Amino acid sequence: MSPTFRAFKVRNFRLYASGAIVSNVGTWMQRVAQDWLVLELTHSGTALGIVTGLQFLPSLLLSPYAGLVADRFPKRKVLTITQLAMGAVALVLGTLTVTGLVEAWHVYALALLFGVGTAFDAPTRQAFVVEMVGRDELSNAVGLNSASFNAARLIGPGLAGLLIHWIGTGPVIMINGFTYAAVIISLRLMRVEELHTPKVAARDKGMIRDGMRYLWRRPDLMMVLVAVFFAGTFGLNFQMTSALMATSAFHQGAGEYGILGSILAIGSLAGALLAARRVRTRARLVIGAALAFGVMVVVSGLMPTYLSFAAVLPLVGFTALTMLTAANATMQLGIEPTMRGRVMALYMTVLMGGTPIGSPFIGWVGQEFGARWSLIVGGSLTVLGTVASVIYFSRRRGLAIRPRLLPRPRLDVLTQREVQDEKAAVDAAHRVA
Repeated sequence: MSPTFRAFKVRNFRLYASGAIVSNVGTWMQRVAQDWLVLELTHSGTALGIVTGLQFLPSLLLSPYAGLVADRFPKRKVLTITQLAMGAVALVLGTLTVTGLVEAWHVYALALLFGVGTAFDAPTRQAFVVEMVGRDELSNAVGLNSASFNAARLIGPGLAGLLIHWIGTGPVIMINGFTYAAVIISLRLMRVEELHTPKVAARDKGMIRDGMRYLWRRPDLMMVLVAVFFAGTFGLNFQMTSALMATSAFHQGAGEYGILGSILAIGSLAGALLAARRVRTRARLVIGAALAFGVMVVVSGLMPTYLSFAAVLPLVGFTALTMLTAANATMQLGIEPTMRGRVMALYMTVLMGGTPIGSPFIGWVGQEFGARWSLIVGGSLTVLGTVASVIYFSRRRGLAIRPRLLPRPRLDVLTQREVQDEKAAVDAAHRVA
C-alpha cells in the first residue's frame, strides 16, 4: 500500500473514513446553503459574520468541558450522540426553510445549537483518531482525515451551488441532516477490541485546570496554539469572505460562490495528501505555514477579477491545510494519552473559539470598507499574531530564534538517560539505608 494511505490498513479507520466522507460532503453543502440563506434573508455581511460567530461560540465556552467528557467517557458513544444532535438541527433548519417559515433569528438560534454539538464532537473526534490507528500511524491518519474533509469541500460547495439553483436552499440543508447516519453506522460496525483505548481518566476535582496548567508549562505547544488562534480567528473565515467577494466584489451568483469553495479545496486536498506522506512533524512547520497562509490571504484580497481570485485560492488552501495538519499532529504526539481529550479540546477552543470574535469583526470590515479588506485585514493579523507568538514563547524558553525558528516539541516523559539516572539514585539510596 502507498505510504500516503497506510492508515487505511486499519479496518476501523477505513470504516470511519467511509462514513466521514459522506457526512463531510453534506456538511459543506449545508455551509454554502446556510450562508446563502442568510444573505437572502438579510443582505448583510455583518449578519453572515454573526451566524458564523454563533455557530462557533459554543466551542469557546464549552470545549474544556467537552474535552473532559472525551477523557471520561467512551468516545464512540459520545460521537454517536453528537452526530444525532447535529443531524436533528440540520433537519429542523431544512424543514423551516422548505415550508417558508424560516426567519433570520431561526438561523441564529439553530446555528448556536449546531455549535453545541460541534463543541462536544470536535475534541472527541480528534482524540479518537489515535485510538483507531495507534501512535505510529497518527500523522498519516490526521493527513488522511484532512484529505477526506477537503475532498468533501471539493465536491460539496459546487454541488450545493447547483442544487440551490435547482431545488432551493431548504432541501440542500435537509440532505445534510441525513448524511450523519453514515458516521453513526460506521461507528457501530467497528471492532471495539481492535481500538487502542487508553485507561479512562478517573473523576477528580480540577481536571480542566490540570489540562490548562499542563499546556502552560509547555511553551513549545503554547507557541503553536497562539499561532493557530490568530489564523483561526482572523484568517480561516473562507465561507464568509468568499461569499462577500463573490457577491460584493465580483457580483456573482450562488453557483459561482460554490465553485470558489471547490477551487479552494483543490489546494487544501493537496496539502492534506502531502501531510499524509509526512512521517515526522515539527512545530516550526506550523509557524512557517501560518506565515505563508497569512500572506496568501492578503494576496487573494488584492486580486482584481473573479478568475484571478479563484486562481490564488488553491495556494490559500494548501498553506492553510499544511498549518492545520502539522498543528494537529504536533499537539497529539506531544501530550500524554490521559490528557489527550482535554488538551485537544483546548486546541479546538483556540482554533474555533476565536471565530465568534473574528467573524463578526471581519464581516464588519467587509461591510464597511469592502470585501477585499476582510481578507487583507484578516491575513495581516494572522502574520502579526504568528510573529508575536514566536518572539514571546521563544524568549520564554530562553532559546535563540535565529538558529532554529522553533524547537522540536518534547514529550513530558523521562528520557532513557533520565530513567537510568533515577534508577541509579534509588539503588544508591537503598545501599545507604
